[in-house]
Amino acid sequence: MPSHGARRSARPSGRRPLFHAVLASVVVVVGTAAGTVYVKAQAHGGGSTAVSSSASSVSPSASTAPGADAVVGEASVEPVAEPEVDHDELLAAALEDVTVEDGAAVSVAVLDLTSGDTAVYGDERFDTASIVKADILAALLLQAQDAGRQLTAQEKAYAGAMIRESDNVSATALWKAIGQAAGLDAANERLGLTGTEGGDGLYWGLTQTTAADQLVLLQQVFGDEDASELSPASRTYLQGLMGQIAEGQDWGVSAVADDGSAGSAFALKNGWLPRTATGLWDINSIGRVTVDGQEYLVAVVSNGNTTKAKGVALVEAAARAAVSVFGAAADSLEATAPASTAATS
Repeated sequence: MPSHGARRSARPSGRRPLFHAVLASVVVVVGTAAGTVYVKAQAHGGGSTAVSSSASSVSPSASTAPGADAVVGEASVEPVAEPEVDHDELLAAALEDVTVEDGAAVSVAVLDLTSGDTAVYGDERFDTASIVKADILAALLLQAQDAGRQLTAQEKAYAGAMIRESDNVSATALWKAIGQAAGLDAANERLGLTGTEGGDGLYWGLTQTTAADQLVLLQQVFGDEDASELSPASRTYLQGLMGQIAEGQDWGVSAVADDGSAGSAFALKNGWLPRTATGLWDINSIGRVTVDGQEYLVAVVSNGNTTKAKGVALVEAAARAAVSVFGAAADSLEATAPASTAATS
């Protein structure tokens, strides 16, 4: 079960009942006469009233039936409502089985691209570490669109290294190109990210964000094209780079994907950062995954991990829990899986 630290930081407020269904009355057959079926409607609060329902080919003619209460009209039973699934609640329940170290915290957001259903766990802000690199490139592409230009050869070189290899020098160059935090924040306002704030100075890795905001960013890149601020060309470019992640950096949300290579089964950007003051790790992963033929967008952010490996294991377990709340995927995921390991860069 998660640690108390995880629950403090990530439990959503305002819990709602998991299913809502109302049955107006209980109907019991008590007799028949002249082709008329007599039923008794028993209200939940007690008391009963007899009603009748006739077959379509026979008109009711009797007003009473032996052993039945007085007939007052044809039966009218309200249909039972379809169960309303609270995916946030299901995700919270699924994460109960995810191990979170004391002092660590995790937040998760997931979208089923087929149904449009979402689930979110936790609303606190976390350091982005290198997942902000996808946001930096989205901001650069948006600025280029506004200027009516293509990315320069140098910008493309930086973008490729920044996303595929998580190169920090390239990220710093493009961070400066977009206007640092002010440029990122302006772009995010248009993209719909409301809980993300760019890091001070050149500390782009200390940008603050929420899992829900990272899901919004993923929707801009992989979701409905008509609802995106990014042009089709910009989306295709960013999707392509996130689908070409260097070997050794393809852990994280990809752990839930069907067997396949980057690009087909998953596209992602990961972030990992040891905090100097504490030595604890921020471990994050965002991306698109295909599970049992269905596509999902998943964002997992965490902090307070004692080692990178434990943080990666947490993120991957949380991603499995996130996708498991959507029924079709549940049967195709293993209950447990070995955690990935990756070298620090």
